[in-house]
Amino acid sequence: MNGLLVSDFDFELPEELIAQQPPAERGASRMMLLDRATGEIEDRQFAEFASQLRAGDLLVLNNSRVIPARLYARRTLRREKEKPTGRIEVMLTEPAGENQWRALVRPGRKIAIGEHLVFPAPSGEIVLEADVLERGQFGDRLIEFAPVDDFFGVLERIGHMPLPPYIYRDDVSNDRERYQTVYSQENGSVAAPTAGLHFTPEILDELAASGVEIARITLHVGLGTFAPLRVERVDEVKLHRERYTLSADAADALNCAVSEHRRIVAVGTTVVRTLEHCAQQAADEPLKPHSGTTEIFISPGFKFRLVRAMLTNFHLPQSSLLMLVSAFAGRENVLAAYRHAVQERYRFFSYGDCMFIS
Repeated sequence: MNGLLVSDFDFELPEELIAQQPPAERGASRMMLLDRATGEIEDRQFAEFASQLRAGDLLVLNNSRVIPARLYARRTLRREKEKPTGRIEVMLTEPAGENQWRALVRPGRKIAIGEHLVFPAPSGEIVLEADVLERGQFGDRLIEFAPVDDFFGVLERIGHMPLPPYIYRDDVSNDRERYQTVYSQENGSVAAPTAGLHFTPEILDELAASGVEIARITLHVGLGTFAPLRVERVDEVKLHRERYTLSADAADALNCAVSEHRRIVAVGTTVVRTLEHCAQQAADEPLKPHSGTTEIFISPGFKFRLVRAMLTNFHLPQSSLLMLVSAFAGRENVLAAYRHAVQERYRFFSYGDCMFIS
């Protein structure tokens, strides 16, 4: 790690550059090109993305689907048979077993172990119930829901999209579509794999027609992606656990690309982490289809085994994702590119513009 500090990945960002809304049309974002060998920068449009890829490239997408993970509950103590009182915000973060989820609750100090929560629909009908089983290290809770026939279907009825903490507004109906990639399929993320938000079906068709192969993996993004790093040194960073699946089709496509020396292009840091984790697990053997969890932390000095180019949004200062991008393209190159992005008024973070690094 060369003694790097978390503060070595800081940069000045005017608050007005943090995108609060998606662009008017999907696919209309700006795109910075960064040559990681030379540090050269170009300002382009994402509509030109297909021109940056070539026939034979393998483009890898994360098909995880964001669930409406922000819920509102009322609390009652079942043993006292009280009437439900007080609205509680419950943000699901990850499944923890059958009918069990880790969750952040607000106001947290009022929610004790043994509390019984009820979740009403807009009509007032109680459609979910849960008990608080444990309290976590950072104030999160382990809650267990009473079984229902279609849990994710209920979430679609009563849940709200879990917009990131730097978007200072409530979610609206448009976020149901725009905070979701057009190729999302597998329920499980509580934050969007944002590099994929730029794609339209037409752009994907254009890529396929030009000879680009497309593979899909799944990594369910947790809220830990926004968690501040609570250490000073980079070599002390420990990341959250996230669930992933490498399908047989994706493993075959990746193995074939490697054997034929074709370029593997990752859409987003979630794809980079998944692919490089799987490559580490496989060592020098071909990839095999499987599911698991990863806590992989990628920072300068990391040896990339699979990824040769990546599309990514602009990330938070002093974040693990900025460190990952710096590991891929060089810290000085990346910080220079971020200074250029600020100067040129790029839009930052989830609903912002993107960067293609090759």
